[in-house]
Amino acid sequence: MPQVPQTFFDALAVRTWCGLALRALGRAREEIDAINVYPVADGDTGTNLYLTAESAAAAVEAVFEAHGTRDSGKPALADAARAMAHGALIGARGNSGTILAQLLRGMAQVLAADGETVHTDGEGLRLALRHAADSARQAVAHPVEGTVLTVASAAADAAGAAEGDCGTVARAAYDGARAALAATPGQLAVLERAGVVDAGGRGLVAVLGALVETFTGEAPRAVPVASGTGHARVGGDTAATPTTGSPEECADAPDAGGPAFEVIYLLEADDTAVARLRQRLDGLGDSLVVVGGDGLWNVHVHVDDAGAAVEAGVEAGRPYRIRITHFGLGDVHTTGAGRPPRERAQRAVVAVVPGEGLAGLYTEAGATTVLARPGEPPASGELVEAVRRAHAREVVLLPNDADLRHTAAAAAEQARAEGIRVALIPTRSAVQGIAALAVHEPERRFDEDVVQMTSAAGATRYAEVAVAERQSWTMAGICQAGDVLGLIDGDVAVIGSDVTVTAETVLDRMLSAGGELVTLVLGDEAPETVADHLEARVRESYLAVDTVVYRGGRQGAVLLIGVE
Repeated sequence: MPQVPQTFFDALAVRTWCGLALRALGRAREEIDAINVYPVADGDTGTNLYLTAESAAAAVEAVFEAHGTRDSGKPALADAARAMAHGALIGARGNSGTILAQLLRGMAQVLAADGETVHTDGEGLRLALRHAADSARQAVAHPVEGTVLTVASAAADAAGAAEGDCGTVARAAYDGARAALAATPGQLAVLERAGVVDAGGRGLVAVLGALVETFTGEAPRAVPVASGTGHARVGGDTAATPTTGSPEECADAPDAGGPAFEVIYLLEADDTAVARLRQRLDGLGDSLVVVGGDGLWNVHVHVDDAGAAVEAGVEAGRPYRIRITHFGLGDVHTTGAGRPPRERAQRAVVAVVPGEGLAGLYTEAGATTVLARPGEPPASGELVEAVRRAHAREVVLLPNDADLRHTAAAAAEQARAEGIRVALIPTRSAVQGIAALAVHEPERRFDEDVVQMTSAAGATRYAEVAVAERQSWTMAGICQAGDVLGLIDGDVAVIGSDVTVTAETVLDRMLSAGGELVTLVLGDEAPETVADHLEARVRESYLAVDTVVYRGGRQGAVLLIGVE
């Protein structure tokens, strides 16, 4: 992690802050989860904040890494700020994470307003915090006081009254947020009845504490959330607060008979369509938060009709990374009183998949899936959350991407530390995952099942056909932007100009070594005739070889090929 303190708010300060915030939320995650009781006691506010911050931090790191390959300098403040906001937006989870994403987006809009600015000072930080609080409040359909919105506004007010450098402004914002957090039980009756502060607000105080450390080098004292007496010391101030509980961060407070589902998805749509979507979703449910802009949005709502909420998104644009949680069934974080714990399954499979079509295929086969959008791989925290969501004593993890092996290994270690038996099968392509899933038998002994799945995946050669985005050197020579590339086992083997011809060449090379089954996974951009052409090629030229075809949706590659 970069050295602290930072003098100005520049790209390095953004990177430092994201890393410190992630560490702070990691330390506080379980405590924040434990005080999450409103509007549903799903105990995941801390986890959602952590996953959102992890996605933001990963996006900033990617900008620094990409910049490092071009020159020895560092990215501009605008580049780092936009990456932070975009990472948080695409990784936002739950009400709490969605609002944190909008807070970071609001800050980024100020920090990146002048793309040439190298750094900003205390005045710039004051403006960024103000815009963050205002934009987050505007994103919530029905703001409620005593939530993270109140804490964010108090932080901005305190920062606005401060004079000095970034460290002085950050300290003022932190102190204002801490005081506002302590007062939340007096503003929201459900908090007072539960004897708790707002969980989302508690998370924001941790994030602002990381901002103080970024500019001063000194971490503020911890903010405990509970004590045995029912009183907690909030950043040094005693307040009648946490023993359990907290709200999610918006909306009309539903009681135990509230909406049955939480629906979250990313949406590609224009501003006009999103305005109509807000109105429709507001009529369907509550806890509505829509954040984002520039064509990409994160939508969160609690409804009874989950299908209607998704259909509204389809009418507005293109929804993806759709996640629907049934509050009544609960999940591994659910600890609400009176809600019986769901029985753990003995074994489950968790798989990363590159497209919506494959996600449906894997789900039908019984797997818990994590959707990886092209160019935006999931972070380890998202994989851990999926392992928890699978709610099993034993989990087989399929990363389905060579670049995700270390991320998946980190997730497996964390899950093991939580008492879950996890086996990582290093699948490098979704077609290898399909082969592994085909031989999966939950009734077998765990070790035997893992061996069989590993063997099936290892016996599957994999390839993909993709379009080059830029000129580059490859194992097959120099390719130009727009060339069709055929990759076998991760290396470019064929450079062509036609998808079907290139795919046939790749398939012939793979089958020259033998095979009994060809798996084709078509992306949205694949020619309509390519599957029929390849099936005919196999039927006419390779005896006793079968072919199966799946639709992968928007998966990055034009075509995935597996040969077993």
